[in-house]
Amino acid sequence: MILLGEMRDYETIRTALTAAETGHLVISTLHTRGAANTIDRIIDIFPPGQQQQIRVQLAFLLQVVVSQQLLPAVGGGLVPAFEVMVANNAVRNLIRDSKLHQVDSVIATSAAEGMLSMDGSIAGLYMQGRITKDTAIAFAMNTDMMIKRLA
Repeated sequence: MILLGEMRDYETIRTALTAAETGHLVISTLHTRGAANTIDRIIDIFPPGQQQQIRVQLAFLLQVVVSQQLLPAVGGGLVPAFEVMVANNAVRNLIRDSKLHQVDSVIATSAAEGMLSMDGSIAGLYMQGRITKDTAIAFAMNTDMMIKRLA
């Protein structure tokens, strides 16, 4: 197992992919907003001529992406909201085919496989009374849908 504090540059990401290809479990952080954005960021750090190859590698190697936001809690403090994307066959195909704009839909419809959308997590925190409606709307990935969901 290899734990990387953060993947900030081309060399670190390239090394992480190489380690994963050789059978190592690589766990790392990346400052992004959501699973699709995480995958995009990894691909975009590579030169255009290598990006399709990286898509294929990621589609094969990636297992899970967990995203976290810290939201202001009712009564003070912070409460985490999570997005969980498991690299199932649908996600792997979307990565390979460069259709990352569809990843959020797969996450939203794959709760049975352990996936959780960020907006689903945020809505859950609101329903539990842990955050305010204004906070839920302010931190939502899709503000319009969150407003409708909480109406």
